[in-house]
Amino acid sequence: MSINCIIIEDEPLALERTKNYVLKLPFLNLLTTFDNGIDALVYLKSNKVDLIFLDINLGELSGIQLLETGTINCEVIIITAYQEHALKGFELNVTDYLMKPYSFNRFLQAVNRAQDNLSKTVTENKKNFIFIKTEYRLEKIALNEILYIEGMRDYRRIHTIHKKIMTLQTFKELEQEIPANVISRVHKSFMVSIEKIESIERDRIKIKDVLIPISETYKKPFFELINFKNS
Repeated sequence: MSINCIIIEDEPLALERTKNYVLKLPFLNLLTTFDNGIDALVYLKSNKVDLIFLDINLGELSGIQLLETGTINCEVIIITAYQEHALKGFELNVTDYLMKPYSFNRFLQAVNRAQDNLSKTVTENKKNFIFIKTEYRLEKIALNEILYIEGMRDYRRIHTIHKKIMTLQTFKELEQEIPANVISRVHKSFMVSIEKIESIERDRIKIKDVLIPISETYKKPFFELINFKNS
């Protein structure tokens, strides 16, 4: 299993150490590195990453602030010289917390933990249904029956072949449960079933008689997902 990763680190020597450790493991595919959180944030909005090696002190946008943006939806290994951020890191569901200086064996332990989590995610993504919280019950929905999901203030309305279901579950929660190649986010207020798309014209998706907009934020990853270069 190949793991696509990036390093976000502003100290040249620390970056070199992490990079050398990454290159020792053939299953880690280093996509790029960043010395600040802002450039990394822009990259993460339009590129899929499996694992991030993240420093805490990054200047204008810290590692903790980057995690708090809600943009990161992958495994995160924090690498820092400051122990006081450990509790906050784990509250934000980081995979592991490495204290500088750390050994290769400790680095490998953290990477193995991330690899285990990713393997579990792949297995879970093979499921063909989800359970949705609606009113006072959990309702089972087959993924192949979903047409699209619409945001309506505090609620999400799930449009299926047979009915519509309202839930308070957030888009982020739904994205974590549903594989992106099955139901994809295309707008801050919409997710669509790739299988149910009838046509795409002028950045609008047609499903049944409904036209759903594709926003700039999600345009590139969406067209990459359907293997089409939008030019």
